[in-house]
Amino acid sequence: MSALVALVKKIWCIKKFIVLLLTPVILCPILLTLPPQEGKCLYVVLLMALYWCTEALPLAVTAMLPIILFPFMGILPSSKVCPQYFLDTNFLFLSGLLMAAAIEEWNLHRRIALKVLMLVGVQPAKLILGMMITTAFLSMWLSNTASTAMMLPIANAVLKSLFGEKFCKEKNIKSNDNIPATSQENGLHPVPTELQLLTSNEDKEAPEKVEISIENHSDMEKEHEYQNRVWKAFLISIPYSASIGGTATLTGTAPNLILLGQIKSFFPGCDVINFGSWFVFAFPLMIIFLILGWLWISISHGAISLSCRKKEKSTIRSDAEVKAKEVITEDYRKLGPIIFAEKAVFFFFCLFAILLFTRDPKFIPGWASAFRSGFTSDAVTGITISIILFFFPSEKPSLSWWFDLKAPNTENKPLLSWKKAQETVPWNIILLLGGGFAMAKGCEASGLSSWIGTRLQPLEGLPPALAVLLITILIASFTEFASNTATIIVFLPVLSELAIRLKVNPLYLMIPGTVGCSYAFMLPVSTPPNSIAFSTGHLLVKDMAKTGLLMNLMGVLLLSLAMNTWASSLFQLDTFPDWVNIHTDNITVLATTTAYNITTGG
Repeated sequence: MSALVALVKKIWCIKKFIVLLLTPVILCPILLTLPPQEGKCLYVVLLMALYWCTEALPLAVTAMLPIILFPFMGILPSSKVCPQYFLDTNFLFLSGLLMAAAIEEWNLHRRIALKVLMLVGVQPAKLILGMMITTAFLSMWLSNTASTAMMLPIANAVLKSLFGEKFCKEKNIKSNDNIPATSQENGLHPVPTELQLLTSNEDKEAPEKVEISIENHSDMEKEHEYQNRVWKAFLISIPYSASIGGTATLTGTAPNLILLGQIKSFFPGCDVINFGSWFVFAFPLMIIFLILGWLWISISHGAISLSCRKKEKSTIRSDAEVKAKEVITEDYRKLGPIIFAEKAVFFFFCLFAILLFTRDPKFIPGWASAFRSGFTSDAVTGITISIILFFFPSEKPSLSWWFDLKAPNTENKPLLSWKKAQETVPWNIILLLGGGFAMAKGCEASGLSSWIGTRLQPLEGLPPALAVLLITILIASFTEFASNTATIIVFLPVLSELAIRLKVNPLYLMIPGTVGCSYAFMLPVSTPPNSIAFSTGHLLVKDMAKTGLLMNLMGVLLLSLAMNTWASSLFQLDTFPDWVNIHTDNITVLATTTAYNITTGG
């Protein structure tokens, strides 16, 4: 038995290597049973999907497989694969990352966060709302992982003032004989009760003062339970709001940009989605979801009471709220006065957003109409602002410097240095985007998209509204266990062909699929923000699953509501657009040309 256990442990240690070697072999029957071109492309797609899901190779390395496999298997020539890795969509994403790097460089994001918390108030429900609003706003421009990592230390400082120093350091307590029997554990770390917190502050040389009445003991137990639930509400609200906030802008999360890139690949004639139109659709959805999510988290964790009886606030709680306000104010004071660099970054951040919104807002002519049609894009706008950041001075220029011979002749630091950009920009995500676009191009050129469409005939009788609901549920469930980026790369080609079979606008299925893959709230492994919050040690899997289940359901229903109301008129979803017919014609031509080239050796 022990030998078997040892063998299993050894196999588990090399599981990634086993997946790496066995997956290509297991998928070989696909090459023999399907039409040649479609089979080869499906082989590559499934191979990449399994590598992504199991992380047998790093995600970015898997994303580069089309550069090798598509040319060798005769699916696409290298000259058509490689350009997919740096489309204008990738540069739009890069510009957003560079803007975020400049914001982080000068601590502007922390100033914004603390200012919002000062404005909303220090009651737990208000603080949770402030945390969620701030995290969601930051996640619109920064990555959701960075937003969560930045907000959790702020939450920790606030909670320390609300519930006491010892409560916040509970994860460092391994054993303590002074912890009463009533203390609870979260499965990972012991959680001291309010009784312990109070008595720990008393004079240790006067133990007779520790004795308390049974009634006070009961009150303190209730207070501890309340604090423990609010603590969890804080930790859960931050990653959830980061995931929700990222959906509001095209640059907020990678799946949004993958949608944009694949639409340009599949339907070159489609020009209804840009930064401005996406914001008009996604921002109201984010606000509604954020408010409902806040209500659900606050009510389920006791931060908001539904009881009709008016309860008097305990002196302990009132004092804690005063201390919390002092901590937030003190942290903001430590930032010092706003410097020139912060003002400059904020100005360019606002300019960045305004130019993206107004380039081609659709309902009125944008500034892009002053240039030749098709010559400008959101990427042009983003990279323009990004380049300015690399030379704009971080200190206010002084005219007197030119006339003062004794003034120090030091080089002025720019708002953003290339070293900072290299350190903070996740280049692997850009490769991951490119891999998705290359996969989409391969599916189109090989005819795999059409082949998948012919296999979706049983779904043609579905009402479109029901199809949206089922697709969102499916993808939201799938992304609980897999990367949202990998999930949407695999599903978008299928959704586009399903829409054509249903005779509906492809955006009607592709948009909810894209947004739905960001609604992963139930498991710690679902998204990096969830993992960061869970790693604090104060959450159980059941805490996230219980709260996240209703969050998932709310997200699915709100997304279906949005797609059938304001999104319908914004993206003309009630029509079957001409650019779909052009796409269908192109598929036929591409498949015929590819087959001819293979036959003739051209």
